[in-house]
Amino acid sequence: PVLLGCGSAQQPSGCPELCECSEPARTVKCVNRNLTVVPPDLPPYVRSLFITGNPLTRLRAGAFSAQHLPDLGSLNLSGNHLQTVDAGALALPALRQLDLSGNALVSLSPQAFGEGGSPLEELALRGALRDHGVLLSLAALLQSGALHNLSRLELADNGLVLLPSGMFTALPTLRQLDLSNNSLVGLQNVSFQGLGQLQRLNLSNNSLGVLWNTTLAQFRSLPMLRHIDLRHNTWVCDCAIEDLVAWLKESDQVEGKEALTCAYPDKILGKALLKINISDLNCSVPIDLPSQLQTSYVFLGIVLALIGAIFLLVLYLNRKGIKKWMHNIRDACRDHMEGYHYRYEINADPRLTNLSSNSDV
Repeated sequence: PVLLGCGSAQQPSGCPELCECSEPARTVKCVNRNLTVVPPDLPPYVRSLFITGNPLTRLRAGAFSAQHLPDLGSLNLSGNHLQTVDAGALALPALRQLDLSGNALVSLSPQAFGEGGSPLEELALRGALRDHGVLLSLAALLQSGALHNLSRLELADNGLVLLPSGMFTALPTLRQLDLSNNSLVGLQNVSFQGLGQLQRLNLSNNSLGVLWNTTLAQFRSLPMLRHIDLRHNTWVCDCAIEDLVAWLKESDQVEGKEALTCAYPDKILGKALLKINISDLNCSVPIDLPSQLQTSYVFLGIVLALIGAIFLLVLYLNRKGIKKWMHNIRDACRDHMEGYHYRYEINADPRLTNLSSNSDV
């Protein structure tokens, strides 16, 4: 009786009404059940929880009880209508995998995983970062070090054009980073320093036109990075692509690099990057801007000096005519001034004024 009593006391709680539970698999599924809140009576044995396809708009603090769900390690919240994740909403002691894909997030608290660090290892946010403010909140969350155990980060299908500076600097254990199917135009402000464990980097289906030497140098410095996907980008094959072509020819980090082709200009559209010769790009030796300005100033000085010399030569050749012209102007001015002086004397003498006024009589 004592053993039976203990066994009955340890029986797991029942399954929520709108969910399907499997105690042997320690899994609970609440899929397409029109849920607006997280079921409060989840069984404590659950390790894998699926709450997907529901009109769930907000995760409040304590939505998942850390004490009631001590073993919850995999949480799938994809395909809901989540907009807000409050502070402490995901503070679970055993959480290793989290999928928030397919939600239109508007607010993500930097303290969503609690005040301390989280054991989270895999985070999927495919199509969940359309709002720029949420992207900045995620960057602050990653930079805070709260997810320092993260090994896989998926940010695909978010329409990202540029990434916040230093977004990945506090992820020392990250091994896989998926940035595919976005609209990234450059990686100049992205730092990959500190990602010593990074093995896979997916940059396919973006709008990258060139990778600058600073970014290529970071790729070279990552010893574990052996799988970089650069397919389906709009590579601009002008002189700026010279470093990228040289790196592709010498590196073994890029998967399927033979398939990378030019998207611009039209004359070499579709040409493989590996088959481009630098001579085909018509690149001349660049001249730095200070040298160009110095050359322009020298040329301008020569032109002005030449114009001045021509002007002085014209004056010298016409010196007699100019001298006669100056005398004529002087005589004309003198006659004009004498006329003004004569009129002034007449106006100053009353007798001459009366004579001038009666001159018609």
